[in-house]
Amino acid sequence: MPTGYYTHPEFQRHEMGHFHPECPERLQAIEDHLISHGLDGLLERREAPPATREQLERVHRPDYVDSLERASPASGYHAIDPDTSMNSHTLAAATLAAGAAVAATDAVIAGEFENAFCCVRPPGHHAEPDRAMGFCFYNNVAIAARHALRAHGLERVAIIDFDVHHGNGTEAAFRGDEQVMMCSIFQHPFYPYSGTEHLAPNMVNIPLPAYTNGMAVREVVETIWLPRLNEFRPQMLFISAGFDAHREDDLGQMGLVEQDYAWITGQLVDVARAHAQGRIVSCLEGGYNLSALGRSVLAHLKVLLER
Repeated sequence: MPTGYYTHPEFQRHEMGHFHPECPERLQAIEDHLISHGLDGLLERREAPPATREQLERVHRPDYVDSLERASPASGYHAIDPDTSMNSHTLAAATLAAGAAVAATDAVIAGEFENAFCCVRPPGHHAEPDRAMGFCFYNNVAIAARHALRAHGLERVAIIDFDVHHGNGTEAAFRGDEQVMMCSIFQHPFYPYSGTEHLAPNMVNIPLPAYTNGMAVREVVETIWLPRLNEFRPQMLFISAGFDAHREDDLGQMGLVEQDYAWITGQLVDVARAHAQGRIVSCLEGGYNLSALGRSVLAHLKVLLER
């Protein structure tokens, strides 16, 4: 069964100014690695559709959705915070990124794919129900997970986040929700300086110090994540696939390499096969060293394709 691959040309048109690390070249670096290693033809490509207002509002407040629509500039930039800005294409790209995750969820649940990867930007896991931040506008993974629960009637889903930054927006959306388990690793103390206090029982957050290497992360996965996931028995897995914990990425100070991402992905595939009919939807989050990002996504996709 092929792996679905969701993307859209509009993602390249969203940009937040020269030299911003969350840049259109990120997706081109991924495409270049897929082509040069022969994976491009093994993926079933689909163009992302826009998320509907109903789908967005399963996670985000209606007044917040309205505020983004009002803030969208006809030209130039509208700054949300010092790191996060909108241009005239941002709102469309963000709506398509969320739509990609929803469409991938529909296709995987329908049995068209065992798993799917959403090669999207802007990323989503910092977007809270009523706040854009950290390069994020709509929380793509959270919207997809809520769609699986509400539209498809799943009872238990897991979200796994291995970005170098804590997924504060995803935690805000699902804190205390017994239908959702969130497992995450993140550098701490580090932006957004959250994820360590007043944890709900469904939040399996593992803060790690700077310079933590791949072997230490693998131990966390084996001893903490996997027992909790197998106990929870998720019916579908969603991955916030951030690759900025790579040792070559200057936006973090972690020590992972692409082989670590492949190993983690393999463990998650095994959990999905055991409890969720193999169902996984993975969405791109961070990763800002272009070479490391391309190599890491390639390693991630090889496992999704081959396992």
